[in-house]
Amino acid sequence: MLRVVEELADEAERQVRDHVWILSAADRALAGQTADDLDDAVSPPLVQEKLPLVDRLADLRAALAVLAVALARVHGRLAWFLGAATTALTPVLHWRALPPKDGPTFGTVQPTLQQYTEAEDAVRRLRKTLAALTAA
Repeated sequence: MLRVVEELADEAERQVRDHVWILSAADRALAGQTADDLDDAVSPPLVQEKLPLVDRLADLRAALAVLAVALARVHGRLAWFLGAATTALTPVLHWRALPPKDGPTFGTVQPTLQQYTEAEDAVRRLRKTLAALTAA
């Protein structure tokens, strides 16, 4: 997940640097707002790692919601970037933090601590890239 997000972020930064992607004022504003919202969703590592797993998963789902809402409000390259970023984070939708009781779990799995950390780092990387796009 983090590797895919890193590749997306690198591509976005390269397109902006090479003037392939020229962001409009509206795109810059949405990128900035989305970066702020992602920052609100996932805390810095030392804070996030102290949270109960159910809260960490809720925060990751909140980050996905932030991306989905932003994606619904934009077109063009920023939409393509946000769509690819959302797709990269979709495994989070199949995670559960609670142990199963007696019964089916709708195909969910319990992620490892490493997977939580990787997903949170991916969100932070997206936030960093979106924040950088505001200056483009």
